[in-house]
Amino acid sequence: MTDHFADTSHAPETIQEPRRWSDGRWTAQVLKNDDDDGWAVSMTLQGEAEPALVGPWTMGRDKKNPKPLDVSAFNTLVKTASEVIRRHEQQLHAQLNKNLTITVQGQRLRVALAIVPDEEGATATLSAQDDLGEELARAPVPPTFKLTAASATAWVEGGFQRVR
Repeated sequence: MTDHFADTSHAPETIQEPRRWSDGRWTAQVLKNDDDDGWAVSMTLQGEAEPALVGPWTMGRDKKNPKPLDVSAFNTLVKTASEVIRRHEQQLHAQLNKNLTITVQGQRLRVALAIVPDEEGATATLSAQDDLGEELARAPVPPTFKLTAASATAWVEGGFQRVR
């Protein structure tokens, strides 16, 4: 029987240096701040070209060199950088997915707009659901479509016709 967990050849590289710390997923790098005499720290997620977080870093006791990274500081930086990424993803999701509730002929409907970004051209879909969450209609719309109470009502009252 082979122990699949014993093979460490593909294990993420851990680095624990005073100015560079990595768990294989995140890398913290302490850098000289070009704008002043201070120091900065960047947090980069494995595989990403740009850091998720860059911020000031504390001076050491000699007031010239940076305070060395340690496990506690690294864990705090990972938590902060992860939160920055999570908020960015939430913001992007909110920009690409909108919904509102309207009442048409006494029936409450939830109308949703979902935009799928793509380098070759974004696509978008408009959908309508009743109070029970049952989908009543779905139609492609231009990614520039503005979802408002008026545009949703017009789409529903128009029999869910394709919007151009």
